[in-house]
Amino acid sequence: MKEIEAGLITDTVARMCREASTHLGDDMVAAFRSALTREESPLGQEVLERLMENAELAHRETIPLCQDCGTAVVFMEVGQEVHIQGNLDEAVQEGVRRGYEEGYLRASTVVRPFSARQNTGDNTPAIVHTELVAGDGLRIQLLPKGGGAENMSRLSMLSPGDGRQGVVDFVVKAVSEAGSNPCPPVIVGVGVGGTADQVMLLAKKSLLRPVGRPSPDPEVAGLERELLERINALGIGPEGFGGTVTALAVHAEVMPCHIASLPAAVNLQCHSNRYQEARL
Repeated sequence: MKEIEAGLITDTVARMCREASTHLGDDMVAAFRSALTREESPLGQEVLERLMENAELAHRETIPLCQDCGTAVVFMEVGQEVHIQGNLDEAVQEGVRRGYEEGYLRASTVVRPFSARQNTGDNTPAIVHTELVAGDGLRIQLLPKGGGAENMSRLSMLSPGDGRQGVVDFVVKAVSEAGSNPCPPVIVGVGVGGTADQVMLLAKKSLLRPVGRPSPDPEVAGLERELLERINALGIGPEGFGGTVTALAVHAEVMPCHIASLPAAVNLQCHSNRYQEARL
C-alpha cells in the first residue's frame, strides 16, 4: 500500500492555488489564438488581444489573471491502495489557506452567507469532491471558480419528452440570459442525466477536460458541436461587446437517469479558465 503524507498534499495544493491563479494552460492559450482567427468583430478582436496580453503579463510577473481569484473547487481521485498519513480534508484546506495567503490572492469566501457575510480571510473552506478509484495514486484537480461565471449556473428538470432539442434550447437560453456576466468568451459545461444534484456536478466536472477536446461519445460530441454553433450565433462576443466568439468550447457529460426525468445543467467558466492538476 502506498503511503502519502498529509504535508505533501498541503504543499501540493498550496502550489496549485498559486500557479492556477497566475498561469493559463497551453490549451487555453491555443483556444485564444484560434478564437482570434475566427472573431469577425474588430472590437471583439481587440478584446481577445487584450485578454491574451493580460495572460502573458500575469505569467511573466506572477500576478493574478483576475482580481476574482475564485472559490477553490478541488476534485480528488483517491486510489484504493493509498493510505493518507493524516487527515485528507484538513490537508487540502490548509493547502488552500496557505496558497491564497502566500500568493497574495484575494480571499472571496464568506461565512453566514445570508446574514453577516463575514470573509473567512483565507478563502477556506474549499469545495472538495472526493472519489475512490482503483490504483495506488492520488489525483488532485483544482478549478478556481469566479463569482461572475458561477452565478450563471442553471438547472432544469426537463420532461423526457423534451428530448435532445429541449436540452439544446435550455443550454442556449442559459448562455443568452447570462450575457456578459460570466466574462466571455466562456467554456460551457453541460450535464445531462442523473439526478438534480448529480447533473450539476457533471456540468462542473466537464470543465476539467482540456479546452475544446470533444467527448469520446460521437452522439455527445455532436451535441457539443451544435451547442457551440448555436451559442456563438448569439452574437454576445468577447466580454459582451458583440462578435462571433461567445464560447471557446462546449463540454458535455452525460449519464443515465430515471425514466420520468431528464435533468440538465449548465456551469460556465470565464475566459480566465484557471486549472491545475497534480498526481501523487
